[in-house]
Amino acid sequence: MKLIVGLGNPGLIYSASRHNIGFRVIKTLTGALKIPLKRERLVYALVGKGSYGGQTIVFALPQTFMNLSGQAVKALVKKFKVEPEDLLVVCDDLDLDLGRIKIRPHGSSGGQRGLNSIIEVLGRSDFNRLRVGIGRPPRSLDAADYVLASFAKKEKAIVEDVNTLAGDCILSWAEKGIVKTMELFNVSLPSGREEGK
Repeated sequence: MKLIVGLGNPGLIYSASRHNIGFRVIKTLTGALKIPLKRERLVYALVGKGSYGGQTIVFALPQTFMNLSGQAVKALVKKFKVEPEDLLVVCDDLDLDLGRIKIRPHGSSGGQRGLNSIIEVLGRSDFNRLRVGIGRPPRSLDAADYVLASFAKKEKAIVEDVNTLAGDCILSWAEKGIVKTMELFNVSLPSGREEGK
């Protein structure tokens, strides 16, 4: 069994924000796979279950707000008895350009509050993460305001494309594993970026 968790903030006010691209990726993919997401109170998340490539896959969107994502992930891991190597967390990344993705089997939070919460609550960082780039904010805008703002109109087409790309990456991970998926989907980071994040 594979557990795939998209990170974001619940509520309509945040639904179109850059910070919610993890939610958006999961909603796009489960929509394509015709897997409904339903509220499961005891795990503080919207949950949907399906199969792909002979694997049972659980998709989840925590409803705890980003900085408390660890509470939901811990409950999900316990409920579905998932090992770290079978957990994939999908989140936004300020250090990747919009339209870029990066999948890794472990690493630090890189300052991403949802990942930080998960690492703190689980007490480990050896779980897979798929980072979806949202780019850096302009100098005139604070990072906290930037991630909670909506994408610009000119960015919408790129966001749709990267949603599809990230969905393909997730399915590759579920079917082919992390090593093959890294080979297929990872591209070199811009110079000066930390690749292990």
